[in-house]
Amino acid sequence: MVWTVNQQVGRGRSRIWGVALLCWLFIMLVTPKIPLSYRNHLYADMRNFVGVPNTLNVITNFPFLIVGVLGFVLCLGGGSFFNIRLPGELWGWLLFYGGTASVAFGSAYYHLRPDDNRVLLDTLPMMIAYSSLFSTFILERLGERIGLSCLFSLVVLAVLSTSYARTFNDLRLCMIFQLIPCIAIPIMTFLFPPKYTHSRYWLWAVGVFILAKMEALADMKIYCANNYIISGHSLEHLCSAIAPVLVTVMLMHRSCRFPRLGEIKECP
Repeated sequence: MVWTVNQQVGRGRSRIWGVALLCWLFIMLVTPKIPLSYRNHLYADMRNFVGVPNTLNVITNFPFLIVGVLGFVLCLGGGSFFNIRLPGELWGWLLFYGGTASVAFGSAYYHLRPDDNRVLLDTLPMMIAYSSLFSTFILERLGERIGLSCLFSLVVLAVLSTSYARTFNDLRLCMIFQLIPCIAIPIMTFLFPPKYTHSRYWLWAVGVFILAKMEALADMKIYCANNYIISGHSLEHLCSAIAPVLVTVMLMHRSCRFPRLGEIKECP
């Protein structure tokens, strides 16, 4: 019986990676190359306050540091404060909060002098945070074994995608990497039953992330609309920081809903 279940899990995992690989190949074949450009580093608000270049784009990364450090410290307590049941979940959340805190340093460093070399330090921590968050979501919905394999694979893929962008001057992998969780999380939310309560926070976090990306695209328009007070890119930073706040609130209030086989003893 156990062998049959493990075999089914293995087949399911292979199908997931097979479909993901086919989708990746299809997108890479049908879409044009998206090269790095100096225009990517020209932001609407480039004001200098108190000697700090691009001041607002730099300091609006500070919320990432606060949320990331607090979440990481609370996770170090064994996950009891956040009602984390499995060791795999704990590793995923630790990596997520660590990546979130690293975004503050990487993005601030990049915005002090935006260029193609520094942008890697802005992109990589962000993609590690995305990959760990998505893997933790998969772990909750599909099981610890699949979630941990996704965690390792996606973190490696995040590093490879960032390296690919710099080496081959092509941003497509990085863009696909950020797009997939926005599509997959809402779909999987309705397809697979949640292990915990308060799962709607996942959808809210995705919605906030999409809103942040829209603000980044409308950087100059937003800057002009509010009489040059704050740009769309700075608002993107602030809005993106709300996503880890939402999942932190979820972790604080959720409870075990449907224990899986083998986890019944852990969920009173």
